[in-house]
Amino acid sequence: MNPYYLMSALFIGAAILASSDTALTSLNLLPWFNGLRWVRIHLITLGVMTQVIFGTLPQLVAIHYKRPRPAFRWDIWLSLNAGLIMLLLGIPIINQALIYTGGTLVFIAVSLLISQLWRMRPAHQAGVRVTERGSWRFYIAGLSFFLLGIIIGTGLWFGWATWLQIQVPLEVHIHANSWGLMSLVFAGLIIDTYAVWAGRPLAWPRSITPIFWLMTFGALGLVLGPWLSSRWFTVPGLIMHQTATFWLVLNVIRPLWGDKAALSRPGVWHIITSYMWISAPVMVAPLILLGVRGIPGATIEANAPQALVYGWILQFGFAMVPFFFRRTFLPHETARLGGNWLSLIAANLGGVFLWVSIFNEPMGPALHAIAYVLWTIAIVPIAIEIWQIAREGLARLDAITE
Repeated sequence: MNPYYLMSALFIGAAILASSDTALTSLNLLPWFNGLRWVRIHLITLGVMTQVIFGTLPQLVAIHYKRPRPAFRWDIWLSLNAGLIMLLLGIPIINQALIYTGGTLVFIAVSLLISQLWRMRPAHQAGVRVTERGSWRFYIAGLSFFLLGIIIGTGLWFGWATWLQIQVPLEVHIHANSWGLMSLVFAGLIIDTYAVWAGRPLAWPRSITPIFWLMTFGALGLVLGPWLSSRWFTVPGLIMHQTATFWLVLNVIRPLWGDKAALSRPGVWHIITSYMWISAPVMVAPLILLGVRGIPGATIEANAPQALVYGWILQFGFAMVPFFFRRTFLPHETARLGGNWLSLIAANLGGVFLWVSIFNEPMGPALHAIAYVLWTIAIVPIAIEIWQIAREGLARLDAITE
């Protein structure tokens, strides 16, 4: 049993409550919860998805390099979860001691995971080409961006941006965690699992290396751009990262095109449509940078992270979290992506309503509330699916041990 997955299930439950209260605060029915916006986002990014990442990456690297299943690292698990609890307690009340300690513990956990993954990668091994797929590179690079995101995020509460000479620290933090950590790790997960849930290889396996470099340097440009307040980094970063993202998604879609059975599975569409919501802010960004009249730049910058987290990160998790739960709790069954048509439709409608709320100021609060109601509806069946998988797996384990 993987304790990381159990923690992710708890965070999914918390995410349901958080998205529900957001709908109510948007209508000013629970105004005292308005200050919890970043807690809600971190329940998904630091909570659900980070748990899955930590619990999965060592297993995938071991499988790729034909190594024994790695022993569970309780030191990493304890550092990560103690740090997350302190951050989730410290951020709402702005307690600097909790924030600093929590950020430090999460930084230590990420560093230990990077070290573990690096040691698992053999320099030379008979029968294995180290550069054959290179998904480990996506994981190492993504986690390295995470370290930077932790430093910047923790420093937001201590004024580190001044001596680091960061012009827009919050944007640097978001870009490091979203376009750095999540983009690269998600790409690696697709590369490692696609053949299992799609039943065929990616369209262009040789494109993996250029996708990695485009995505990595694109993320670097998107971090350096707001750090230095320079479009000379932001614009090339956007172009490179978006090119890599389109290329990755085409790798997913092309082999499935025309296969009605494959395209009838909601989980596949969760993966594909989730990438619409990482592309949306990228498409709007040039209009903000150029100062186009009628584009509410400040409103977009305030709300785009929520659309990104709920539309892209959480929806990617709708497919992947149940997939990894099945591999863990029901290892003798064929693992398939999670989600259903309700979760798919509600998740994407939520993204639509949030973006419409940005451009319709009079109806903004009501549309914002509808978006979070839809996202709450989308999360519920995923939580039920995960609970059913875990319950069935534990029941089988009990039957075996009797």
